Amino acid sequence: MTTPDAVQRAVADAYRAEWGQVVATLIGLTGDWDLAEDCTQEAFAAALATWPRDGVPPRPGAWLTITARNKARDRLRHDATGRERTRRLAALANPGEDEPEHIPDERLRLIFTCCHPALPLAARVALTLRTLAGLTTGEIAAALLTTESATAQRIVRAKRKIAEAGIPYRVPPPDLLPQRLPAVLAVVYLIFNEGYDEVDGVRDLTGEAVHLGRVLDRLLPDEPEARGLLALMLLSEARRAHRVRDGVLVPLEEQDRSRWDRALIEEGLALLDAALAAGRPGPYQVQAAIAACHATAPDARRTDWRQIAALYAELARTTPSPVVELNRAVAVAMADGPPAGLALVDAVAATGALDGYHLLPATRADLLRRAGRTTEARAAYEEALALAPTDPERAYLARRVRELRGGHRPENFFAADVDSGRSHP
Repeated sequence: MTTPDAVQRAVADAYRAEWGQVVATLIGLTGDWDLAEDCTQEAFAAALATWPRDGVPPRPGAWLTITARNKARDRLRHDATGRERTRRLAALANPGEDEPEHIPDERLRLIFTCCHPALPLAARVALTLRTLAGLTTGEIAAALLTTESATAQRIVRAKRKIAEAGIPYRVPPPDLLPQRLPAVLAVVYLIFNEGYDEVDGVRDLTGEAVHLGRVLDRLLPDEPEARGLLALMLLSEARRAHRVRDGVLVPLEEQDRSRWDRALIEEGLALLDAALAAGRPGPYQVQAAIAACHATAPDARRTDWRQIAALYAELARTTPSPVVELNRAVAVAMADGPPAGLALVDAVAATGALDGYHLLPATRADLLRRAGRTTEARAAYEEALALAPTDPERAYLARRVRELRGGHRPENFFAADVDSGRSHP
């Protein structure tokens, strides 16, 4: 008999690794999203009840898939009628039940359906977290700072849209894949970014995003942008735990680099090399290359800022964005001095595209401070403080304001106060 603690760990591990696969398989067989989720949940409940007695099966995913399929079959026998019942039951028949190793991985179909561009972006994120990551509606709502009822409505509407619009449950054909893949990658990276600034989140969204990134890389081995995204997330995740200390944001130049996760960095660098070897660079590979410059620099002084500025220039050329320009301004300031960076920041501010975005005045404040323009820097820090969305950022900016009010000019000014090692699309 397996110990209760061992069973709990095995079920938790299986939930993380297998939830999306089991749900995807049942949706593929029945076409019914709600039925698939309900029966998958019942299969995990059955595992908690039977594995302590029978032991953890050698292939938990196959056991869960077969159990969920059987529960779906039982449910349909009682609930479905007519030809639809016959069709669904026939789809659930499995003459190869004794060969569970042949169960195909259906998650790629599910990912592309959840991230279909016909769905609103917020709905894509919520549906992906629910069906692929297995988060509850309450967990998704807490992670995305919205209400549980609003989240539930997004998910319901997304499923209805999929059914009513006839959105196909499939991987796009090769000729459409380049058009559809960016939407999938954007959702995964958005999930990562939602969790990146969380200190005490209900669920580890960055971990969920990395898990989805690994799934995509495994299922799309010939797509260098999927690999580039995974590399970017791993290189960023390697230092996330050290961005906050005692409730205060720790800027990049103040972080103890000896505490960064070297295993994640090495994995990210290897993935980036493999992606670049394909000879098809894209925005996620470029952003990963920027993150790699930070990850491999011994300290802030010896960071290759000219290379980072060149990479941001390439990113701005291929995927122009005011946030990319703001990050480029930081790199240019590090390479060529604060006045050069301030000129670029002021150009971004003049467009009005980042009005209300706290990192615009925060970046300007840092460059003004380093240029010795203390009074202007303090006013910009105060503006950023009024806009900052998280407690650690507010605590950090308030510290800067206090320092400048006291006439103190901090010496650690070799990198910007924003987390310039993490790019944003």
